Amino acid sequence: MQIAILGTGMVGKTLAAKLASLGHVVTMGTRDPDATRERDGMAAWLAENRGVTLLSFATAAAGAEQVWNATGGKISLEVLHQCGAENLAGKVLVDIANPLDFSAGFPPTLSVCNHDSLGEQVQRAFPAARVVKTLNTVNATLMVEPQTLAGGAHTMFVCGDDEGAKAAVTAVLQSFGWSDVLDLGGIGQARGMEMLLPLWVRLYGKFGSPAFSFAVVR
Repeated sequence: MQIAILGTGMVGKTLAAKLASLGHVVTMGTRDPDATRERDGMAAWLAENRGVTLLSFATAAAGAEQVWNATGGKISLEVLHQCGAENLAGKVLVDIANPLDFSAGFPPTLSVCNHDSLGEQVQRAFPAARVVKTLNTVNATLMVEPQTLAGGAHTMFVCGDDEGAKAAVTAVLQSFGWSDVLDLGGIGQARGMEMLLPLWVRLYGKFGSPAFSFAVVR
């Protein structure tokens, strides 16, 4: 499958490397590919991950079957608009971003919650896209290697309005090693998923490590 990862930070790199290792054709979207290639060791990383190609946001999205938003929640809508609505229409758009607001320092608050969510904002902005929210409740390593936690199976949530899109994303999650994928329903359920982040941040502070996850016991 052809998958575009939007964002070249730690989360984007981790997802891109894993998806490429599973045999997918992976591109990474960025504002300026030439500038990105020259900073923060990106050229060396691309040399080590030759199955990943660096392109502009719009070009990466245009050639993809699935588009994964791995950008910071503060800029996600801006980046998706740079992709172009026509390049997202009809495609599975996986939103893993969180609307974290660090303007008042740490711990961050949520820039949107209770009555809305970033996932819903993405779906409203791109009504022809098939938005699925997932992977926003764990750190990058656990996103693609959930079995590294010794405590047994833990839960990954998905939500979205398109049943086929959720099934397609669930298949990818299972290929990562997620054995417990819990479908919460429509995209409005992204509110609850995103509102787990204030708790996640505080647990991180308590444990001093992001190597933990949530499990729903039922």
